[in-house]
Amino acid sequence: MKFAVLGAAGQLAQDLCPRLPGEVIPLTRQQADLTRSETLRKTLGDIRPDVVINCAAYNFVDKAESEPEIAFAINAWGVRDLAMICRALDCILVHFSTDHVFGFDESRRTPYTETDSPGPVSVYGLSKLAGEYLTRSICPKHFVIRTCGLYGVWGSGGKGGNFVETMLRLAAQGKSLRVVADQTCTPSYTVDVATAAVALTETGRYGLYHLTNSGSCTWFEFAKTIFQTNGTKVDLTAIPTNEYPLPARRPAFSVLSSRARHALGLPHVRHWSEAVSAYLQERQKKSTG
Repeated sequence: MKFAVLGAAGQLAQDLCPRLPGEVIPLTRQQADLTRSETLRKTLGDIRPDVVINCAAYNFVDKAESEPEIAFAINAWGVRDLAMICRALDCILVHFSTDHVFGFDESRRTPYTETDSPGPVSVYGLSKLAGEYLTRSICPKHFVIRTCGLYGVWGSGGKGGNFVETMLRLAAQGKSLRVVADQTCTPSYTVDVATAAVALTETGRYGLYHLTNSGSCTWFEFAKTIFQTNGTKVDLTAIPTNEYPLPARRPAFSVLSSRARHALGLPHVRHWSEAVSAYLQERQKKSTG
């Protein structure tokens, strides 16, 4: 099997590429830009991959509110072109999406299944949902994988870190931290998402799937667990969302149920708190060489 991986410099792709069972061709934005369809078509046409994995995205949630054209150019129209290329090449397209396609129902307290109706509350979420629909309608051989709150030791290249690193950096600076305690999701470790995604794609059962670590928490609970597991003392305060206003609305509840994946007999992914511990251990190994 030959795999072409778009967005290869990102934290998910960095953990995904070493786990793919075959020849892997990592493609950065310079090599495969979703906004340059003709170049993308030539690049993938020359490679002739069996599977294209799209880890590339515009994921600046707040900036998308003021530059929706760019968000849609990458997350929707670029994905549309990619799906058309994959259909023409008769290859499989694995496209990663987000929990931000949900959030309209603020009273929701049960995990969203793959059959629940989406309702994004931000430009970012809407652009990603459009990309999902375009992938599913254009490319017959597709896996659309929604995930949530990604963090990995490679950090998020375009965003300069991830939530865990941001918390630890601010704590090291001796700052008091205020973290929202009324947004519930499932932070997900890229190692676990990558491993489970490979197993999913090997089933050959195309469709829409949710893939996160198990369990759920608020961002405050996530931060608290990071500091407790790392042995870091910090002044941490829980606050409501309205005390930390941002340009883009976030889902109040966006926990994803992996019902469709479990129906295939695939195992549960470990609990998010166990993943935090594993991440911190991997992070320590990486920093010590």
